[in-house]
Amino acid sequence: MCAPHIVGDVHDGDAAAARPSRRALLGAAGLGALATFTAGPARAQRAGTVVDLTHPLSPATPVWPGNAPFTMVPVAVRAMGGFEQKAIGLWEHTGTHIDAPIHRAAGGASVDAIAAQDLVAPLVVIDIGAKAAADVDAVLTVADIETFEARHGRIPERAFVALHSGWERRLATPGAFVNLDGAGTPHAPGFAPEAAEYLVAQRDIVGAGVDTLSLDHASSHDYGAHTAFLGAGRYGVEMLANLATVPPTGATVVIGAPKHTGGTGGPCRVLALL
Repeated sequence: MCAPHIVGDVHDGDAAAARPSRRALLGAAGLGALATFTAGPARAQRAGTVVDLTHPLSPATPVWPGNAPFTMVPVAVRAMGGFEQKAIGLWEHTGTHIDAPIHRAAGGASVDAIAAQDLVAPLVVIDIGAKAAADVDAVLTVADIETFEARHGRIPERAFVALHSGWERRLATPGAFVNLDGAGTPHAPGFAPEAAEYLVAQRDIVGAGVDTLSLDHASSHDYGAHTAFLGAGRYGVEMLANLATVPPTGATVVIGAPKHTGGTGGPCRVLALL
């Protein structure tokens, strides 16, 4: 989740020299129609399976209100130089993406400074789908964590905890994933701030994820879950896919985070190893 305002326009001048040449752009067809954004089908898993927890990026990918959509345009074609190449444009917090601590916490670590060992962790998936079906502003609470642990055992230290609300089913209906009300406020499940604080202080997790656009429930005004996670030096991953196809415990998550200097986050490829 992020909703910063655009702080300036791209200026002419020196930046023009960095643009693709007229020759490279010849033959480019523009964006065109890209495939409709859909969640992948759930499949039965077996030992040794790799499950992709990443949504594909396209102009149809839902974004936080006010953010620019993903764009992609050809800039070189094989017929003119021997190689295909496209330019992409996106805000860091687009699609399945990581939130670095600096995204919320002043002085926090940027995405390039997240320890590599923290990007590979035991995966814990807590399902609040029943709550989310009844309440679009549902949150994962400390009580939900305690109920989960009574059934599946204690969350291990340095785990990655993912909230599964079943929200990706809404991708099939335009507008339903962002779920704006009449006043333009989005509504979707997330972590209660108290649960985020508990997972950091009592379970020492490396990070947390959601299948929605925000670690907080989307209508939050204070972003307490973001503050609790990122302010404690943990990272978040938003808009995870296919959480229904992995077990509550026993898998390992691998987060292929970007590594651009000073970045607040960025799209990532997230894999579950069963």
